[in-house]
Amino acid sequence: MPLHMMLKKKHLSAGRVPLILFLCQLISALDVPLDSKLLDDLVQPPTITQQSPKDYIIDPRENIVIQCEAKGKPPPSFSWTRNGTHFDIDKDPLVTMKPGSGTLVINIMSEGKAETYEGVYQCTARNERGAAISNNIVVRPSRSPLWTKERLEPIVLRNGQSLVLPCRPPIGLPPAIIFWMDNSFQRLPQSERVSQGLNGDLYFSNVLPEDTREDYICYARFNHTQTIQQKQPISLKVISVDELNDTIAANLSDTELYGAKSSKERPPTFLTPEGNESHKEELRGNVLSLECIAEGLPTPIIYWIKEDGTLPVNRTFYRNFRKTLQIIRVSEADSGNYQCIAKNTLGAVHHTISVTVKAAPYWIVAPQNLVLSPGENGTLICRANGNPKPRISWLTNGVPIEIALDDPSRKIDGDTIIFSNVQESSSAVYQCNASNKYGYLLANAFVNVLAEPPRILTSANTLYQVISNRPALLDCAFFGSPMPTIEWFKGTKGGALHEDIYVLHDNGTLEIPVAQKDSTGTYTCVAWNKLGMAKNEVHLEIKDPTRIIKQPEYAVVQRGSKVSFECKVKHDHTLIPTIMWLKDNGELPNDERFSTDKDHLVVSDVKDDDGGTYTCTANTTLDSASASAVLRVVDVPNPPFDLELTNQLDKSVQLTWTPGDDNNSPITKFIIEYEDAMHEAGLWRHQAEVSGTQTTAQLKLSPYVNYSFRVMAENSIGRSMPSEASEQYLTKAAEPDQNPTAVEGLGTEPDNLVITWKPLNGFQSNGPGLQYKVSWRQKDGDDEWTSVVVANVSKYIVSGTPTFVPYLIKVQALNDVGFAPEPAAVMGHSGEDLPMVAPGNVRVNVVNSTLAEVHWDPVPPKSVRGHLQGYRIYYWKAQSSSKRNRRHIEKKILTFQGSKTHGMLPGLQPYSHYALNVRVVNGKGEGPASTDRGFHTPEGVPSAPSSLKIVNPTLDSLTLEWDPPSHPNGILTEYILKYQPINSTHELGPLVDLKIPANKTRWTLKNLNFSTRYKFYLYAQTSVGSGSQITEEAITTVDEGKKAMASRQVDIATQGWFIGLMCAVALLILILLIVCFIRRNKGGKYPVKEKEDAHADPEIQPMKEDDGTFGEYSDAEDHKPLKKGSRTPSDRTVKKEDSDDSLVDYGEGVNGQFNEDGSFIGQYSGKKEKEPAEGNESSEAPSPVNAMNSFV
Repeated sequence: MPLHMMLKKKHLSAGRVPLILFLCQLISALDVPLDSKLLDDLVQPPTITQQSPKDYIIDPRENIVIQCEAKGKPPPSFSWTRNGTHFDIDKDPLVTMKPGSGTLVINIMSEGKAETYEGVYQCTARNERGAAISNNIVVRPSRSPLWTKERLEPIVLRNGQSLVLPCRPPIGLPPAIIFWMDNSFQRLPQSERVSQGLNGDLYFSNVLPEDTREDYICYARFNHTQTIQQKQPISLKVISVDELNDTIAANLSDTELYGAKSSKERPPTFLTPEGNESHKEELRGNVLSLECIAEGLPTPIIYWIKEDGTLPVNRTFYRNFRKTLQIIRVSEADSGNYQCIAKNTLGAVHHTISVTVKAAPYWIVAPQNLVLSPGENGTLICRANGNPKPRISWLTNGVPIEIALDDPSRKIDGDTIIFSNVQESSSAVYQCNASNKYGYLLANAFVNVLAEPPRILTSANTLYQVISNRPALLDCAFFGSPMPTIEWFKGTKGGALHEDIYVLHDNGTLEIPVAQKDSTGTYTCVAWNKLGMAKNEVHLEIKDPTRIIKQPEYAVVQRGSKVSFECKVKHDHTLIPTIMWLKDNGELPNDERFSTDKDHLVVSDVKDDDGGTYTCTANTTLDSASASAVLRVVDVPNPPFDLELTNQLDKSVQLTWTPGDDNNSPITKFIIEYEDAMHEAGLWRHQAEVSGTQTTAQLKLSPYVNYSFRVMAENSIGRSMPSEASEQYLTKAAEPDQNPTAVEGLGTEPDNLVITWKPLNGFQSNGPGLQYKVSWRQKDGDDEWTSVVVANVSKYIVSGTPTFVPYLIKVQALNDVGFAPEPAAVMGHSGEDLPMVAPGNVRVNVVNSTLAEVHWDPVPPKSVRGHLQGYRIYYWKAQSSSKRNRRHIEKKILTFQGSKTHGMLPGLQPYSHYALNVRVVNGKGEGPASTDRGFHTPEGVPSAPSSLKIVNPTLDSLTLEWDPPSHPNGILTEYILKYQPINSTHELGPLVDLKIPANKTRWTLKNLNFSTRYKFYLYAQTSVGSGSQITEEAITTVDEGKKAMASRQVDIATQGWFIGLMCAVALLILILLIVCFIRRNKGGKYPVKEKEDAHADPEIQPMKEDDGTFGEYSDAEDHKPLKKGSRTPSDRTVKKEDSDDSLVDYGEGVNGQFNEDGSFIGQYSGKKEKEPAEGNESSEAPSPVNAMNSFV
């Protein structure tokens, strides 16, 4: 009987049932542990643990290492054979064996050649219990030979011919990897048309001019030696038939290697394999590769089928643009006929490949190590299969069993060796060899006969924790020979446990079928045989089970909503459960939409693929509990399928389909779309809609359309993906049933008429040969219609027409079948020319200093020679001859739409001389200008003085200096100066007025208070009134006597407390300044501002907008908006920026209109001729710098 040897086991759970340990230990070489602490004196025959592969290809540049590792007790010794005879390594100084190992190291790097050691090697590992042998290891050095020298003639082909560029790499070991590159080591692009075959040749289904190059190079890469060999470059030139001269044509014959096919379109033929049938043989477990490469024009597409069967799912792959079919892990079931089909628009061709799958030997039952005790029985079984059926032969200790020493305890029965009443001398290593023509299998299995007293291998005092009402399995792993008897006891005084309540397994395990709380306690295992006894104690604890008391519930939700699953768990108080949620038995998606807490799983923004089974699992160290719920997500329907066309008539067809799954939401309608493969391939358009209960539709069709249809289903959630397209249906041609739209006639030159229209699309053409009949005649004449038929274009130009004459125009569609219905005539005009006459009787009425009204007489309609667009006024400031030499005149333009005969000129400069002229405008451009008409604008109020500064401050006086206004707008009569003091709380004192002659630009104020801040307001004045003000502030100097008295006081500025106080005050002032500045920017006021507003000059009033009619204004230069204030510079000089007059508010790009009562009707535009803009300036707001000074 076989010996038992049990493995230790801790914390056995109910799910662990080691009932097969006994069997496992009989079939594994690891069943007899070599741990010195347990089984120091246990012997074991050798076992090969590592060896080199059977077909061992070595790198000739490196030392040869042939592996052979084995284990056994005592450690085995090693020997080798080479080519069937003993290999004496001691006689070869280049060969050494690694210590404690059978691995050979052959030092060929110092001297020697790899070819010298080529051969078949076999390793033997031997100790006192037997001998194990390795496989036959065939050692061969890798080879990477060079290409043989050859002369490659340039290849010249006609466009469209097929071509095969041969590679024919040198035969290496292992075979080379082939690829094609150019001189720059860039891989040549491959496609359905150009691809590399399994044999390395480069195949062209048809050549194109872009295939022309001189560096088609085949490379062979030998990975084992890391070398790449290169074939001579091949030159290819592809030319059209027209380029072939007589000399080249004479050299190309039908027997030429690379081109005898016609360059015209042709059906496919196979380049490889040849003929209609071929055969392929492959070994079981390998990758089956089938290849079909076809030539033809257009480029053929390859399809694969298996006759009388289907291609295996998950094992079938298409490579090389479907030209190669690969099936991985082939088996005998993959044998059969495979058919490749090459198709193009001109036909199809097929090739049948008969595949036979053979098999090298493979194990059904491999022999396993056998450990027996004296007198026991056993068997070694060696069963293998293959195609053809392999032959089984046995060896013992590396010697064929037929010539080995006889052993009365064994009997050979084919693939089985039967052992009976074995003794220690029966120990040996047996080899089973299964071989056929495709290979062999070799397996070592030892028979080890031992006599040992019992040993318990389970750790002492092992603690087992088991859930109540479940089986408890207490291990007693043991080893002994003969096999020990096992008994179990509970507690210290209890008797042996019997099988009426307990189950005693042969491997020593004690099973309590239904463990209860009272099963808790200490259990003792005793093992004994005739050679001795051993015992061991283990402990058992019983725990409450884990239960889910609130399970997740079935849910149906709509996409985009939220769903929550609840899972509450009850468990033993000494166990800590871990809650895990699974989806479809896998982990939850790594998505922030999934969130979990102690009892809940929440899925937000539910998506289609969130549907499935959600499982809550509570795991402890001993048990687990789970509960599941299904989430169903309603979604758009699946696309319809099985589209079929019936009742095919000239202008109608019936479409039938099968609906797809509605995904839990009823289908409400079907949408039918069509594709016109002839005119708009790839573009799908709406055809019809039908109820969701229908599966057929009668469709109206148009002539000369190659229809394909597809169907989409729609439910309350949305629309499905489109179905597969139906078969194509071509309707018959007919005459057009509509004419072009958007017909227009508009001349681009004075003597032509350009007729344009929106052409029909291919769908509307109703037939081939779409053209247009263009007809025209003068509207007011008696001429006959002139017609011309043009190709499918959208424009026709009639030349030699009179200028701006109305025409009647018609455009009619026609095709090869006939004409469309007679079209309606539309009116157009021949081209315009520039107007001939200038407006007359131009009058100017000056309304005020900035506004004038202009009148003129209209020009005769015939002189316009086009569509009247309006009148345009050019006006400018007249300059003296000296100024004109220095500056270009700035001309401004106002355009008045339509037939208006008067308009307003806004934004004029007061007290200025202007000139203007008027021109009529049509679609072609401007007519001649009228005679220039001059006028004067009256005086206006001046702008503010250009600058103001205070100089030479003393104790009681301040001197003011200023510059005159940049725009006096008349004759200055005087300046008005106003000033007032500002006290320490920023309150304004009484206001003092002074009038200063106009010729003064400096004024000194005396009798002022010392060390006092004053605010000054300065205006310029003409006879019309006062202009804008400019302001400034200044302080008189400090009394020197008081300064001297202060100097005699204690200098507190050096005191620490004073410095700290001043820092705090400075910080507070800075904060107040920021607050004031922000409030002023937002329109707020502080006391100084309020006083200033309260004492504003009453003479300064905003100008009212003058009434009048305004035109479109344009200016050649951009004008910046008038600034509302400027900052006071550090030298206290206020500089006024130059700005335009009020016309900047109608700057370029701002459109508006006035009516005759003065509302805006035009667009303000103008042209400049490099003269600076002039205009009124606005008053300044008080400077933030001045406000800051007031705090000093």
